[in-house]
Amino acid sequence: MTDRLSHLLSWLRQRTELGQLAPEILEAIASQLIEFSLTKGESLPKDRDKGTDLYILGQGQLESGARKFCLLPGAIINLEAFMIDTPLEQDLVALTDCQLWYLPGQKMRQLLQDYPQITQAFSQQLVQELRELNAQLFFEQEKQKILRPYLVPAAKRAIMGKSRYAQKLREQIKTVSTDQKPVLLFGEPGLEKDNTAALIHFGSAQAQRSAMVKVNCALLSASGQELFGTNQGKSGILEALGQGTLLLNNIQELHPQLLPAIANLICEGIYQPVATVGEAEPTFRHSQAKVIAIAENIIPKLTPLFANTIKIPPLRVRKADIEDYVDYYLSIICRSKGIKVPTLAPEALRRLQAYDFPNNVRELNNLVERAVTQLQGEKVITEEIIWPSQSKKQLFRLNLLNRYPKFRQFLRSAWWPDRLNYGFTIFAFPLIVAILFLGPQTRDQNFALNLFWAWWWPLVLLGFLFVGRLWCAVCPFMIYGEITQKLSLWLWPRKLKKWPRQTAENWGGWFLFALFALILLWEELWDLENTAYLSAWLLLLITGGAMVCSVIFEQRFWCRYLCPIGGMNGMFAKLAITELRAQQGTCSAECTTYQCYKGGPAKGEGQATEGCPLGTHPAQLTDNRDCVLCMTCLKACPHRSVEFNLRPPAIAIVTTHTVRPYEVALLLLLLNSVLLRRLPEFIQVWNLPPVGTFINHGLLSLGLLFLPALLPLIAYFLIPTPKVGQKIPFINLAYGLLPLTLTANLAHYLNLGLGEAGQVLTLVPKTFHWSLPFDLPMLVADPAAIAFLQGMLLLAGVLWSIFLSQQLSKQSFFSLLPHHGTVVGLMLIFWTVIV
Repeated sequence: MTDRLSHLLSWLRQRTELGQLAPEILEAIASQLIEFSLTKGESLPKDRDKGTDLYILGQGQLESGARKFCLLPGAIINLEAFMIDTPLEQDLVALTDCQLWYLPGQKMRQLLQDYPQITQAFSQQLVQELRELNAQLFFEQEKQKILRPYLVPAAKRAIMGKSRYAQKLREQIKTVSTDQKPVLLFGEPGLEKDNTAALIHFGSAQAQRSAMVKVNCALLSASGQELFGTNQGKSGILEALGQGTLLLNNIQELHPQLLPAIANLICEGIYQPVATVGEAEPTFRHSQAKVIAIAENIIPKLTPLFANTIKIPPLRVRKADIEDYVDYYLSIICRSKGIKVPTLAPEALRRLQAYDFPNNVRELNNLVERAVTQLQGEKVITEEIIWPSQSKKQLFRLNLLNRYPKFRQFLRSAWWPDRLNYGFTIFAFPLIVAILFLGPQTRDQNFALNLFWAWWWPLVLLGFLFVGRLWCAVCPFMIYGEITQKLSLWLWPRKLKKWPRQTAENWGGWFLFALFALILLWEELWDLENTAYLSAWLLLLITGGAMVCSVIFEQRFWCRYLCPIGGMNGMFAKLAITELRAQQGTCSAECTTYQCYKGGPAKGEGQATEGCPLGTHPAQLTDNRDCVLCMTCLKACPHRSVEFNLRPPAIAIVTTHTVRPYEVALLLLLLNSVLLRRLPEFIQVWNLPPVGTFINHGLLSLGLLFLPALLPLIAYFLIPTPKVGQKIPFINLAYGLLPLTLTANLAHYLNLGLGEAGQVLTLVPKTFHWSLPFDLPMLVADPAAIAFLQGMLLLAGVLWSIFLSQQLSKQSFFSLLPHHGTVVGLMLIFWTVIV
């Protein structure tokens, strides 16, 4: 016996199943083995010598392409084929360089005839293998029977789009696909979160040899028997799934009794089969499945347990991806209908991008499918064909810029407001202040004082209803602030400070509230309405605040946070029938420079600007508080995204505005100020003693300025708590008093506006001590007409406040009777002192 044959016999005896044969049989087989090799990637020959051969793997590894198993050294190939005398088709490929022996089929059959012991030795083993194979086949069938109702065959589609949100989502999916750690996916309805879960599974290494199932948590029994199985041998989904992926859909609807068991599965990877009544508690079992849960919101009890959490971004922040989604849906829908894919008009795309899509991609899919149905042979999907429903921000709006192109042209011109400000206001304001200082000191002798109190106050209050905070666009306070800012930068080049936004948001409103309260007390105690030089000092003090802030901070910090007139204007502007907004979809999808509020050079049809003076992006406006209608954004925007809308009055208060406590305090302050400004009438109506000394006057003024605000607060505590839902907070309901506050102040100033404003021409010669040979015209309303209009304003304010309060509270009319009664009571008090 040669050394080679001796070595081969020793190896066969130790490493292969042939070692159980008698030595002479093993030597007969070894002496006829022929050695050969396979390189990596090469396939094993299937039919050498026109028949099935016997192979023995000496070194390396082989893989079966069909059955997905790997063979290691010592494996015998095709032995079963000789036992049952039937060729077996196998497709084996070398994973590494391999060294093998083979025995030609004819010689192997001859050996079987010469040595029957070979057949006897392996027949029992073959029977055992067949039994195991049959058991395995039965188990696989049972598994498929359990999993079939829940199987997820494939992902529907990939993540669409090129936005940063889409790119981040792809990266997150790729990251969580590399391991078996549990994942929580949460997001709004209609985002196809189950498809994202499928992408995680089918992008993993386990996808080719394991399944994915989706279980609706709302349909699971309280015991979770479907998931965990029972201790009587009935397998559950987890046992049948093995190393696959379990998708728990709508996990927020999980039965509370199941929460501890699901928590164990997520944290420890263990579960306990359900025990039947009277049986002992079964032991815990380990699960190799990957758990992915889907929820619409964060679940406090379960969210911290997940190693990976992914928030699926809603479609409204992915406006740049809408075009890719539409193209995909069009191709799929048109392919199923067998028609040519139409093109999407740019106007239609802009309309889609302007919509918020509350039901996200599912809603977009339905819109595209409806549009294809309505095409009727057309090749282009136009704006008229694809029409999403309008969101709350779009309801009952008419864009005046589209309806009246000339109006748009004027607002984009240099006339608004720069030429008006720097051609007129900049000269008129110091002239007015000088006349107030140097001219006669009473309103019946000084036309400048008449302009301030009899013209400006009534007009600006009336203007809130129509054009909101428009006055701030031509306000002389900030014009001189801007001039001071530019001069200071020219004389002392430097970088202005950024706004302390958080501090200003927290305390700026209370500062302007306190400043307004002091101004009202100053106005009453020192008779500012009829004292010209004090009115001039008031104007200069506000202008000084604007100039100081402009030297320190960039843009209009004073205007946005500290100006008392600006605070009042921003609050009353919420009642206006107009608004400036921008299409969020267009801004998100097409704009990358944000010139509307950052400023920048001209781009497209957009003009070069310094950005929004209040540092506000028009697409982020939720009310009129922070927009002065300077139209800087309209001039800067190259995408025609900015809109100037006609809308129902005060609609933003009901839908989108932001509640601010200091704004409510300012509202109540201005409501009380009507009584303060009518102090003589109040004393007369209520038969109070004369104010007497300055201290008594001051104390009574303080009382009227702050104590009446207690009435709405007391009424709020009398409102019953609803049986369903929660009671509206006071600061929310207080905005219902805003219409009455505006109309009551306007009713107060109607005496001046209709009784004295028309005398302004006759006051000009009195101011300058001129003697004219003729009389100048004057126009004064009848006192009865003024009283009628004042009464109508108060009645309109009451009805509007009651209606707005109902809209805000969403409660029954009778439950709000304490509040409504207070509104009517305040109106009656105002009526007695005004009308």
